[in-house]
Amino acid sequence: MSTDILQAAKDAAHALDQKFGKNIVILNIGEISTIADYFIITDAGNPNQVHAMMDGVEEAMNKQGLVLRHVEGTQRSDWVLMDFGDILVHIFNAESRAFYDLERTWSDAELVR
Repeated sequence: MSTDILQAAKDAAHALDQKFGKNIVILNIGEISTIADYFIITDAGNPNQVHAMMDGVEEAMNKQGLVLRHVEGTQRSDWVLMDFGDILVHIFNAESRAFYDLERTWSDAELVR
């Protein structure tokens, strides 16, 4: 099964939007890094919302044929990283997102959304 990675990233962003993710960003990092093709970054209002977003993204990615390879940060829920291979999803609380400022760190990446 061939998966359109950009479409999968957009589907993941849509799933985050459906769970009321805030300030959803898709960065194309494929030209500047070998770790993935896309970063998706959003923030959530509370730990319950983080977990709902995780469930929504995993479901959307499974429909695209992508499997969750690894997840980090579920115990604290201030920054969760979901690894789908070519797509990395970052779900932050607002304070952690501002602190880590991945958009600035990866400012050379193309902004898709």
